[in-house]
Amino acid sequence: RARGDQPPNRSTRPPGLRVVTPTPPESGTETAGDGDGDGAGAAHVGAGILLSRLSGLVREVVTAGVLGLGVSADAFRAALRIPNLMQNLLGEGVLSASFIPVYARLVDRAAEDPDDEEAGKTAGAVAGLLAAATSVLVLVGMVLARPLTKVLTPGFEGEKLDLTVSLVRIMFPGIGVLVLSAWCLAILNSHRRFFLSYVAPVLWNVAQIVVVAVVAIGGSTEQSLANALAWGVVLGGILQFAVQVPTVRSLVPDLKLSLDRRRQTVQDTLSRLGPVIFGRGIVQISGYVDLFLASLLVTGALAADTTAQFLYILPVSLFGMSIAAAELPELSRLGKQAPAEMRRRVERGLARVSFFVVPTAIIYLALGELLVGALFERGRFGPSDTRLVWLSLAAYALGLVATTFSRLLQNTLYALDDPRTPARLALVRVVVGTLVALSLMFWFDGFVLVGTDIQRQAAGGSEGLLHLGVVGIALGSSVAAWCEFLLLRKALAWRVGHIGIGDRGPIVLTAAILAAAAGRIVALVIGDPQPLVAAIPVFGVAAAVYLGVTQQLGIRVRDELVGGGRT
Repeated sequence: RARGDQPPNRSTRPPGLRVVTPTPPESGTETAGDGDGDGAGAAHVGAGILLSRLSGLVREVVTAGVLGLGVSADAFRAALRIPNLMQNLLGEGVLSASFIPVYARLVDRAAEDPDDEEAGKTAGAVAGLLAAATSVLVLVGMVLARPLTKVLTPGFEGEKLDLTVSLVRIMFPGIGVLVLSAWCLAILNSHRRFFLSYVAPVLWNVAQIVVVAVVAIGGSTEQSLANALAWGVVLGGILQFAVQVPTVRSLVPDLKLSLDRRRQTVQDTLSRLGPVIFGRGIVQISGYVDLFLASLLVTGALAADTTAQFLYILPVSLFGMSIAAAELPELSRLGKQAPAEMRRRVERGLARVSFFVVPTAIIYLALGELLVGALFERGRFGPSDTRLVWLSLAAYALGLVATTFSRLLQNTLYALDDPRTPARLALVRVVVGTLVALSLMFWFDGFVLVGTDIQRQAAGGSEGLLHLGVVGIALGSSVAAWCEFLLLRKALAWRVGHIGIGDRGPIVLTAAILAAAAGRIVALVIGDPQPLVAAIPVFGVAAAVYLGVTQQLGIRVRDELVGGGRT
């Protein structure tokens, strides 16, 4: 439908697929905002992700408090990552890259022709095939839980191995339901309904918090608490899927599941699926290499690494994913016919990402220990745990900007019908990250924390002390992230021209450094109270300085939130 045209009169439509067309921005409904996917659409994605990540932060705080960095913590976090391979190979990222470019164009076509039912038939076929594949993988995962766990965590043995296997079997069905939830997300995003699909994970987090809280009230062991969290994962997956179904049904009321692979649109989706799964699989291999390597280190290393990764992924999801996810349908509609407009949208998106991610990376480096302490230092999580997680987080933060930028560049290539280039570059990232991690982790493992002091000792000894091997793994990730970003940028330059982020890079970097310096000064002035007490004035002053400096230099936070700022 041409912009400005009125949608067809619904009273004249015959029964069949009902496509909800976007309404004008001033109506206040969920739209992409003025036709720009990085405007209100990104704001809706960001709002949903913010709520889900805040609830996830509460979940992480609760998990760290009840499990600490001990055997049960390692087992639970490893068990959650093993079935998560299925979600990442068939879930949100894969479906978004392979299904949305096809389905979004069908939605536009149906808006012009109410008799066109191809969108509904394609959605049903993809859902049926996805459900069938997921069911098989869940069954296989549960049956092969022990060998999978042994392969991916070779350092686990005895009680830790048995607990991990048990948790894997519990969580596999719950993760399988999350794959179906990702299909709902693809449908909703294509119809420019961004908020619901990204806020739905709140239920996944809340379910775990509630279940473990109920069990903890009666007084429980670490093992029983880990089991409670695993059952919370299953319950949360069901709730996350169920809350999206009514809206999906309202958008496609005649949806019927099928296993029809003969439709051209389904074949188009499946043809994209292979390269995208390969790319996502390569990324997952990177994550499992980290899991493999961390399992070889002393107890607590794996839990420390995953806790640091949670904070590392937070800005990637909140700022990078929100803009990239909202842009994908719009970039797909542009296709290869408008490279200049594509480049403009990508540059504007990168500029917005930098406004939020650059200060986050600087804060993680300069004030990360205070942040980790304020969030997690309670219960079984002590000051030594805080320092180890912060050192890992600081190493990850060095690659934060590159990782976040890459999300948008990958989606741009998907919109250009090129899923193979991101897959190849993901392989490069894995190889580089693994080689760097292997070269650094064992050297770093020769350093231990005695209290909060770092001392040099022989790796593998010092029972009860925390070794720094995970810092080497994090540094490998950061080096690999920059390699991938630079290669993605070069690949896009051949298609749409050179991509930059305008003149704001030095502005946001300067403002971020000044903000971190102001926060450090406040921390020195107030002394050494409890981390949670100190965090409020420190981060309050840092935020005020950053927003004040950027405002004075011509960057308004409101514009960045809704996409109206300059590049």
